[in-house]
Amino acid sequence: MNIDTALVRELAELLNETGLTEIEVEDDDRKIRVARGGMVTSAQAAPAFAAPSAPAAAAPVSEAKPEPAPVDALKSPMVGTVYLAAEPGAANFIKIGDKVSEGDTLLIVEAMKVMNPITADKPGTIKAILVENAQPVEYDQPLVVIG
Repeated sequence: MNIDTALVRELAELLNETGLTEIEVEDDDRKIRVARGGMVTSAQAAPAFAAPSAPAAAAPVSEAKPEPAPVDALKSPMVGTVYLAAEPGAANFIKIGDKVSEGDTLLIVEAMKVMNPITADKPGTIKAILVENAQPVEYDQPLVVIG
């Protein structure tokens, strides 16, 4: 099996930059998953399942329960870092109460040095922005609620 070490290094850098614990990429005939703790998995045309690792330190238990994200929220199509504006110092693309049309840019998710505009999937009004500028986001993480 031939492993693309440059890609593995790039994914590891992305983990460090974003603070994520795991990232997985897939193309036609390979799947590569990099996770903190030195675990690198590569599989040819087969789903990769991680073996259980040592248990992580338990987080302190909080009295307040976080509110669940709305089920109709626009979700991130990728792992990356979210930016609410086109560049530092610029006005945010959206704010709560803004009216948007389908296809309007709401924010940007940077993944592997590529800026990916995230657009409105329907017209409506911005009800909630569930992320902060420069925050790491996971795949399928709720970003914005359009009502």
